Amino acid sequence: MPDYLALVGPTASGKSSLAQALAEEIGAEIVNADPFQAYRGFDIGTAKPGPEERARVPHHLVDILDPHEAFSAGEFGRRAAAALDDIRARDRTALVVGGSGFYLEALWRGLAPIPPVPAAVRRSWRERLGAEGLGALFAELERVDPATAARLEPGDRQRVLRALEVESASGRPLSHWLTLPRRPASQLVPRKVGLTLPRTLLYDRIRARMGRMVEEGWVEEVESLLAGGADPSQPAFRAIGYRAVAGVVRGETDLTSALAAVERDTRRYAKRQRTWFRRETDVRWLGAADARPSDLRALLEE
Repeated sequence: MPDYLALVGPTASGKSSLAQALAEEIGAEIVNADPFQAYRGFDIGTAKPGPEERARVPHHLVDILDPHEAFSAGEFGRRAAAALDDIRARDRTALVVGGSGFYLEALWRGLAPIPPVPAAVRRSWRERLGAEGLGALFAELERVDPATAARLEPGDRQRVLRALEVESASGRPLSHWLTLPRRPASQLVPRKVGLTLPRTLLYDRIRARMGRMVEEGWVEEVESLLAGGADPSQPAFRAIGYRAVAGVVRGETDLTSALAAVERDTRRYAKRQRTWFRRETDVRWLGAADARPSDLRALLEE
């Protein structure tokens, strides 16, 4: 029998509602694995469980950070492991719920021991990006770290920059650090269950959820955050859609254009999630349209 159940899958596949139903049925507690639900005030656009759901079921790693605070995968792994140990010590069942594969990897397998990169090094590479362009930086990566360059797309700005930053800061290529042993944040063994939907149905759900978010006051939520001193440059605003909606509040774009961009970005994120979790060979997949709490309970009891 596994130590806990991890429910994964693309955004809008229904993970939160299914986990909530199961938790209420068996008296379980939920450990949030969506890094942006950890931020206070970022509620509607992250589809965060509301006060009523959280009153019925204890939720961990929700509303633990202010918008300016960074939240890394390593920090998530440490906090999630502590929450799992606490739940287990009280003889309760834990459900880990969320779609961030990289954060869950920290919990399950650990992260490569890559040294921190000083802010000055990051700033230097971003200045070079502006001056020379991404093509020149990718050529530089091919020179200093050909193994990493071979597995990246030349247009993958974020990962190209990251690889160059690591090599500059440490004197060793990123490909070296990725070969070193890892240690998972938790030794507990999960039952991994994934929800899946046909792409067209998933995209319909994404569009419908965005409409509900606007109706529930997403624009007003962002307006309140900005009025309270939050700034789109802060880490919490990396949550999909928040910077776009901030642009609407500031009069920099219209709502229709912003929502079109948010829908596009959400679809791309869902595709990345599907690809990531399909690589997890021990995930048991369920059709989201037909999945019931009893299905999860049976898998948890195996």
